[in-house]
Amino acid sequence: MINRHTSARTFAHGGLLRDILWVILLGSLASVGDSRPFIPQDDSTVLAEVPPGTRHAELAARQLAANRLDVALPLAQLYIKQARSTGDLRFLGYAEAVLAPWTGPTPTSAEALVLHATVLQSRHDFLRALSVLEQARALRPDDPQAWLTSATVLRVLGRYQQSMSACEQVAVRADPVAAELCKQSIRGLTGDLPSAYAAISQIRSQGMPAEERAWRDSELGEMAVRLGKDDEAERWFGDGLRSSPGDFYIRAAYADLLLRNGRAQEALTLLKDRDTLEPLLLRIAIAQRMLRHPGLQESSARLAAAFAAEAQRGEGIHRREEARFLLDVQNDPRAALAAAQENWKVQHECDDVLVLMRAAYAAGVPQAAAPAAAFARENGMQDVRIVAVMGVRS
Repeated sequence: MINRHTSARTFAHGGLLRDILWVILLGSLASVGDSRPFIPQDDSTVLAEVPPGTRHAELAARQLAANRLDVALPLAQLYIKQARSTGDLRFLGYAEAVLAPWTGPTPTSAEALVLHATVLQSRHDFLRALSVLEQARALRPDDPQAWLTSATVLRVLGRYQQSMSACEQVAVRADPVAAELCKQSIRGLTGDLPSAYAAISQIRSQGMPAEERAWRDSELGEMAVRLGKDDEAERWFGDGLRSSPGDFYIRAAYADLLLRNGRAQEALTLLKDRDTLEPLLLRIAIAQRMLRHPGLQESSARLAAAFAAEAQRGEGIHRREEARFLLDVQNDPRAALAAAQENWKVQHECDDVLVLMRAAYAAGVPQAAAPAAAFARENGMQDVRIVAVMGVRS
C-alpha cells in the first residue's frame, strides 16, 4: 500500500504485543522451508507461552530481525507507527536499529532504505532522507514508494517542481489514484487550487484502501480550508477520520478548523485523550486558553517541558508547534518569531508560511515576514488564511 505519509494507526500496548508476536510467527513459519504451517482450528489453541509484557516478545523479534530482512521490515514498520501514534520518538531509534544491517555503508535493501528515510523524515532530517531515498532508487529504480516518499519530502521543503517530477515517476510505476493524488496536491500549491480540488473530488472512494481514502480526504479538507470552504473542509476531515481514526494529521487539521471558527469546546471533544502527541496537545492548550479552562496550566507546562527537551537534544521536530505555542498560548510574539524563523529554515508548507507571517506581524517586525510572503507569491499559493493575515496588516 502506497501512502503519502505513514499512517498514525494507534497501537495499545496489547495491540503492539500482538503485532510483534505476529512478526515472530511469520519469521518462524518462513524458517521451516517447504514445511506446511500449522493452522489452529479455533482461537483457544495455544501457540506459545510468553512472559507478560512486550519486552520478551520484542527481544525475540529483534533477534530474528538481526539476520532476517523479512522480519526486520515489518518490525521497523510497527515501530514507526508506534512513534507516530504515541509521540515517543524512541521508537524511531528502535526502527533505525532494526534496519541498520541493511542500511549501512553498503546497503542491500531498497525497502529498508525507504523505511530508514521515513524515520529521517519523521525527525525532520529532510535532506538526509532525500539522500537515502536516492540510494533506494539506485538499488531499485522502479520502487513507487521511494518516489512517492521523495515527492512528499520535496513538497515539505517547498521544492514543488522537483516534487511534481517525482509524482510523474509514481505515475508510471504505481496505481493511477496514488499518482493523481500526488500530482494534484502539488498543483493545489502552485496556482491551480480550484481545479486541483475539483480533480481530486472526482476520485471515487469505492474500493479504495482506508489509508489511501484518508489521504484523499485530508488533501480535500486542506484544499477546502485554503479555498475558504469551511463547511466542505469539515465534511472531508470527518470522512477522513472515519476511514482512519488514528490519523493525527487529519485530527490536527480538523482541530485547527474548529479553533479558527471559535469552536474551542468542539475541538477539545475532538482531541479528548489525544494529549500524548505535542501537535495535538498544542491544539488542546489553544482551546483551553480560549475557554479559560483550568487544565491550561498543566498543558502549557507539559508543552514547555517538551520543547525544552527537544532544544536540549538539539532537535527541532516541533518548531512550528513551538512557534504557535509561544504565539497563541504564551502570548510571546518575539519568541514565537524566533521559533518560526528557525522552522522556516527547514520546511515551507502553507502552515509554515502562516505562522511566520502571523508571528512577524504580532512582534511588530513585518519585514521578517518577507521570505514567507515572497515564497507564497512566487509559487502562486492560494490560501484565504494568508490573505486574511495580510489584510489585517494592511
